[in-house]
Amino acid sequence: MNQLDAASLRKACDARQFDFESTEEISNRVKVLGQERLTSSLDFGTGIDRKGYNIFALGPHETDKRGHILEYLEEASADEETPGDLCYVNNFDDRYEPAALHMPRGRGCELKEWMEKLIEDLPPTLTAAFETEEYENRRQALQDEVQDQQDQTFEELQEEAREKGLSLLRTPAGFTFAPIKEDGDLMNQEEVNSLSQEKRQELQEKTKGLQEKLQELIRQMPSAQRELRRKKKELDKEIATFAIKDLFDDIREAFSELKRVQDFLDAVELDIVENVQAIMSNQGQQQGGNQMAQMMGGRQARLQGTDSGTPVLDRYRVNVLVDHAETEGAPVVYEDNPNYKNLVGRVEYKSRMGALTTNFNLIKPGALHRANGGYLVLDARQVLLEPFAWEGLKRALKSGRLKIESLGESYSMISTVSLSPEPVDLEVKVVLLGQRMLYYLLCEHDPEFQKLFKVEADFEDEIDRNGDNQEHYSQLIAGLIEENGLRHFDRKAVARIIEQGSRMTGDNEKLSTQTEELKDLLIEADHWAEENDNGHVHYEDVEKAIEHKIYRSARLRDKVQETIERGTIFIDTEGEAVGQVNGLSVLQLGNLMFGRPNRITARVQLGKGEIINIEREVEMSGPIHSKGVLIIKGYLGERYARERPLAMSASLVFEQSYGNIDGDSASAAELFALLSAIGDLPLKQSFSVTGSVNQHGQIQPIGGVNEKIEGYFDVCSKKGLTGEQGVIIPKANEKNLMLRSDVVEAVEEGRFHIWSIETLDEGMELLTGMTAGEEQPDGSFPEDTVNHLIREKLSDFAERRKEFATPENGRK
Repeated sequence: MNQLDAASLRKACDARQFDFESTEEISNRVKVLGQERLTSSLDFGTGIDRKGYNIFALGPHETDKRGHILEYLEEASADEETPGDLCYVNNFDDRYEPAALHMPRGRGCELKEWMEKLIEDLPPTLTAAFETEEYENRRQALQDEVQDQQDQTFEELQEEAREKGLSLLRTPAGFTFAPIKEDGDLMNQEEVNSLSQEKRQELQEKTKGLQEKLQELIRQMPSAQRELRRKKKELDKEIATFAIKDLFDDIREAFSELKRVQDFLDAVELDIVENVQAIMSNQGQQQGGNQMAQMMGGRQARLQGTDSGTPVLDRYRVNVLVDHAETEGAPVVYEDNPNYKNLVGRVEYKSRMGALTTNFNLIKPGALHRANGGYLVLDARQVLLEPFAWEGLKRALKSGRLKIESLGESYSMISTVSLSPEPVDLEVKVVLLGQRMLYYLLCEHDPEFQKLFKVEADFEDEIDRNGDNQEHYSQLIAGLIEENGLRHFDRKAVARIIEQGSRMTGDNEKLSTQTEELKDLLIEADHWAEENDNGHVHYEDVEKAIEHKIYRSARLRDKVQETIERGTIFIDTEGEAVGQVNGLSVLQLGNLMFGRPNRITARVQLGKGEIINIEREVEMSGPIHSKGVLIIKGYLGERYARERPLAMSASLVFEQSYGNIDGDSASAAELFALLSAIGDLPLKQSFSVTGSVNQHGQIQPIGGVNEKIEGYFDVCSKKGLTGEQGVIIPKANEKNLMLRSDVVEAVEEGRFHIWSIETLDEGMELLTGMTAGEEQPDGSFPEDTVNHLIREKLSDFAERRKEFATPENGRK
């Protein structure tokens, strides 16, 4: 056993080791520390250009994973090639399948501007061309030609009718033939009736033949009109082609090296020529609509122009989904709302006359579009929480193709008309951020996960605390101060931060690299420096920040201590008791972890070697705690019952516990209480005990040792320190001690004591004040020792149980 002195309870950081007065003098400032393994993994993940080698960066939530990853990727991507722009244009063969148009970097918006200018100039150019005298003359000539042909045909039919004694007449009911006299006048009905039967029969036969020719002539008239319309359309194409040639020449020249742009311009030019009259007609309607909007108010007029536009001319626009004109190197994109639409893109709709319509101009990009050719950073938990997002991401990575699909169309029972944009090739490196447990759960439950995210980039939680790393830690502090725009810290404040960095890890030989928690401490210390009107942050400001953070979260801790002080929860800090010991547990509530003492009691009676864990019997014991109780039974059997059975029955309980209990850090205390009850050995109640025990009686390390010691110290302080109280801890936990200054001060003044032990015997000696006693070669223990008394008591139990089992007592 070892009574620890004040120097071993807290590994102080000597501010005199630093060659600066404040962080202002530190020139080499860093934001990441001790992440060599992480950096190596990221180098590998970003360097390998193979399918499936995406990255999962895992670490605790207190680490600024996003900041570290983005900073690394932005630096790594700076020298990489910047991808081109992505545009969508109308597919003139099938408007429901817009075509993807890949452009060199920065050329997408340039093409868009050219096409906007074309759309603006197109209507007036066409209008001017079609209002010329030449066009009107040629159009009239075509119409006159058809009319002349029809007139000539009718004239010939009229002449033929005259030769046959008939005349072609136009009536409201249509064309008809009537007989004429020799002087050319029409016969009236009486004159016709006066003709002979033979003459009337002859006229009827002539009329019938002429009517057949007339019907044929009338049947040919629509064909002539169609031919007229065809010739007019050919004329319109000729005029339009000539009119828009100059509009396209400059665009073609500007993009002469891009074949796909030239093909697109060919399709646009052909469509304009084919639909020239529709364009001009729509322009007239649009002008009328704009005039109405201007009458309704300027703001509504602007909305009218922006929202509706000219539907026919919208076909010739360019929808720039991704513009990399301002991007330097490969893109690095972080999507903070990774739902399905924000990842893979979406097609939006407009309401027109009560109906939803869409077109390629309403295609919107997703994060995968923006990051294509570079890196996409996502929070894994947020992706998994969004419906369909995780499956959509995996589908895109597996196929290497990015296709915009409407979930409404896929999962709706009613079919809706939507777009199916042309898929684009996907070359992106995805980096997921998440906690370790989430990573391991995905590995276990998603068979596709490890095929797609083959690179594990693990953040280090801590680094060794040595002279060099303390110097590097000061550089990290300076970097975080600069990043967050804080006051500079003097070297004593830096030393206090380093001490707290060890406290965060629960190890005085380590320093925490969890920068989020460290950053919070720096910000809060800066606040208190401002409150104190300090130009720099001092030691006292850091101490105030630490204390106030605990104070803000400590209401429940203080309530627990108050119930102990008032005697509601029974905890003795003086005197002795048999089968009773103060154990220590630790509670985590929100941001605060604190220790509290628990009274542990044991009772022993004659029995069959059973140890009843009362907590387990009422289903309040976790599996680890139950395991610790079973280990106790194994220790008792090996130590004291190798030659005879354990003829006792015992019960163990945490008194006044009203919630679940788990963990094995109280197993040593439970065994102390049990041994005390067996041997009828009083234990000092001034001590509190923590530690795990194995079947060989060795005391094993536990977690939360600092909080446990401080929790018991606070209780003793409220009840009054007598100079006898203290805590017994495992020797293996000595390296974890980073206690509060008031605890260290009390130990230094002899008002409080901390002992470390390696074996159960050492603990019993401290608690009983008796020698434990070593086992002799014959298996016995020296008289008047702890182990001798316990074995004698167990032997007595065995003899008494044997007596009860004799036939005369009716037992077998």
